[in-house]
Amino acid sequence: MEAKEIRFQADGLELAGELRVPSKGKVRPALCICHGIPANPPNPTDKGYTVLAERFCNAGFATLIFNFRGTGKSQGNLDVLGWTRDLQAALDFLCSLEEADKANICLLGFSGGAAVSVYVAAHDPRVSSVVTCACPADFRSLPQGETPLDTIQRFRQIGAIRDKDFPSSVEVWQKGFEIVSPINWIDRVSPRPLLLVHGDADELIPLEHARRLYQKAKEPKELKVIPGAKHKMRLEKAAMDFVLDWLKARCITGRAFYQ
Repeated sequence: MEAKEIRFQADGLELAGELRVPSKGKVRPALCICHGIPANPPNPTDKGYTVLAERFCNAGFATLIFNFRGTGKSQGNLDVLGWTRDLQAALDFLCSLEEADKANICLLGFSGGAAVSVYVAAHDPRVSSVVTCACPADFRSLPQGETPLDTIQRFRQIGAIRDKDFPSSVEVWQKGFEIVSPINWIDRVSPRPLLLVHGDADELIPLEHARRLYQKAKEPKELKVIPGAKHKMRLEKAAMDFVLDWLKARCITGRAFYQ
């Protein structure tokens, strides 16, 4: 495995990430892992996504993890519509790699990152398959009782909104969440394969969100409910085992890499 830190740009912002390839020079199915909306300040000891990226790379995927704007080492302020452009820039980066199989570019998103993955897949034909974990159908009730100004203040406190004059319009910033809501776009992932993974003990996003998304999505689609699993699906072994097997089975040109 070759691992390296990378940088790429979206809207003039520098975004930070890590790329792992199983072996240089060989074409591999590509996977972009998209983290969720932060609930707490950055924790430098949390290596959860790094461990996950290593696992998928060891299974044969050229794997990219990166920080959306306003998070981690990336520049900017948290803005969900901006996140969609960040993910498109990440796809540009993957498509520039000689190791990436352009016919097999997969998205694996968690929570808010899953919502962004659905939106981008609905608009970008380069995406070949989508896996969502703990994906909200919409953002209207998350969290309950919080006003847009409350949300912005919460993001300031955890360092995801960094500039004093951001956002210039609270209404436009809030509207972005309505626009990106997966229930608006989930049916446009088809005919690419879609896997929805959700825990029946999710303490943040009720299982009903996954059921709503599954009902509106078109074939091919699959809903996998993980008994006892909570919101942080990347820590749920049963969920990640299922996701890995599902992705391997659908990256047709990459199957030889798994033998």
